[in-house]
Amino acid sequence: MGKGLTVLKILVCMKQVPQKDAPLKLNESGAWIREDVSYEVNEPDAFALEEALRQREKHKGEVAVITSGPARAQQVLREALAKGADRAIHLEDNAFVGLDALNTAKAFAAAIKDEKYDLIFTGLQSDDYGYAQTGVILADLLGWPHATIIMQIEKTDTGIRVKRELEAGYFQFVDMPLPAVLTIQSGINKLRYATLIGIKQAKNKPIRKVTLAEVQSAIGENLQKIERLYVPQKTKKTEHIEGPPAEIAKKLVDKLRNELRVL
Repeated sequence: MGKGLTVLKILVCMKQVPQKDAPLKLNESGAWIREDVSYEVNEPDAFALEEALRQREKHKGEVAVITSGPARAQQVLREALAKGADRAIHLEDNAFVGLDALNTAKAFAAAIKDEKYDLIFTGLQSDDYGYAQTGVILADLLGWPHATIIMQIEKTDTGIRVKRELEAGYFQFVDMPLPAVLTIQSGINKLRYATLIGIKQAKNKPIRKVTLAEVQSAIGENLQKIERLYVPQKTKKTEHIEGPPAEIAKKLVDKLRNELRVL
């Protein structure tokens, strides 16, 4: 971004995930959950969208959103458009659900190959798989710089300056050129609600459909695969220690240290 640029074109990667309180049941293969659950917007991605909208409010420009998945995933895009996003891209096919992070990133890169963005935002991670890989891999595929766990973004004459959250209460400030990919930290801002006017306007905003065939050549075999999911078996063992208080205390410490190894 040069000194003359006054707008930002931002793409936000979003995902539809099972609701947090939805009762989950394993599918027949035992590799994932059954489809008969309720879905919602991945919460970390909602913070990425909010930050994109705030950057547009500061610097003008455009916010587009992208997702992949079956027809039901379009609800994620509808909600984003109702909150203020300008347009959406939907990679629509049931097959997109089974892609690993690498192939999802490859599909996204193929879908936007003819577009030019200044920034691409993703959430910290997805609430279902929790890989936290798609954004970083997408940056590598595009050859763009990237930074993760972003808490603040400031536009500069030569690009952007970001604040990253590190461990133990430390932060890191990094100057980056554009275009770039950023993984947004959850809690960076306060999420807005969609207004009634926004919901009405969303019906007229464009959603570009991308079929599996259009990006098929970019996708390969999954390098990451879930072999089996299972529900942990609950076990309970109670042991009663008898004797004088001092002896009980000694036996308890011995068990905590030598058997349970928590001391």
